[in-house]
Amino acid sequence: MSVAEQKLTRLTAAGRFDLCCPGECIRMLSNASHITYNPRAGGCGRMLKVLLHGACSYDCAYCAVRLQKERLSFSPGELADTFLGLWQEGIVGGLFLSSGIPRDVDLVMHELVETGEILRRRGYDGYLHLKVLPGAARADIHDAARVADRISINLEATSPDRLGGIAGVKDYRQDILKRQAWVAEEKPGYHTTQFVLGAADETDAEVLSCVADQYRRIRPSRIYFSAFRALPGTPLAAHPDTPGWRARRWYQADYLLRDYGVTPGDLRAALDEEGFFADRDPKEVLAARRCPVNVNTAPRRDLLLVPGIGPKGADRILALRRVRPLSGPADLVRAGIRGKAAGRHVTFGGRETVQTRLVL
Repeated sequence: MSVAEQKLTRLTAAGRFDLCCPGECIRMLSNASHITYNPRAGGCGRMLKVLLHGACSYDCAYCAVRLQKERLSFSPGELADTFLGLWQEGIVGGLFLSSGIPRDVDLVMHELVETGEILRRRGYDGYLHLKVLPGAARADIHDAARVADRISINLEATSPDRLGGIAGVKDYRQDILKRQAWVAEEKPGYHTTQFVLGAADETDAEVLSCVADQYRRIRPSRIYFSAFRALPGTPLAAHPDTPGWRARRWYQADYLLRDYGVTPGDLRAALDEEGFFADRDPKEVLAARRCPVNVNTAPRRDLLLVPGIGPKGADRILALRRVRPLSGPADLVRAGIRGKAAGRHVTFGGRETVQTRLVL
């Protein structure tokens, strides 16, 4: 195994909460000449997710990078060479580049940007995502936005107090929120963030308030959610793991807020008395509390609140009913709505007909 391969083995997705497990990317890339991207698989597909530096001086209690004693790292030129070789062979289709912070933040940010600049100069025109580090300078964020397709800085927690309990070095307002505002200004519509659910013992009500504030203030294109997993040797090694379903429920809730017109106030009705989601699709929880929706008279917004009906399905229903009223489940199928979820929450009555709830 070459030196570059050894580094890839250790540094791919070593940031535990950047959607992959340590070493997952290189194992996938080593086992197949071509990785087919599957957005439902929960993995990284053909995206090479790698750290520039594999050690970190920060004290994030949930992260294994801070435990690394061997200071493995790539230089910008070395990583560019390694990635371009994989890209030219068709093994990878994009690059997500982050880094530990072994020393000065500005120096590491310069290196992240320099890596992107080398790739672009050498003809790489594919997808590039650069991670913005806490405390990054405005000039470096500007340069990262110029060279990358997408940039991001992770919130990790919902508030200064919550972050302070798991990452004392980071200043939530100055190092993260202030920089996130710069990120949004430099790359509007092409920036993301992420939460680590459960590490700081926050409630879903707290997450909802924070997510709503994110969409109101800085409009990220996506928000990612990772369920906390305790890692041996970290200060949170004895902390209970967050069940994986909590992250899944948050992705469902996020879609409702972002694409379905559900308001934060609406979504609060799906929380229990302690401020948490149950292990049930929030859309189904909300639908169970409302009267069935008449598919022949309901506005688009109400159709979107029906489980099993998404934006495309709602538009098809609107188009079909302009021609003639929908009369039963077969018409839902014609609209591309399949399964029993929608049938439990709709009626087909016209203006002069009252039909009871359809049960499939």
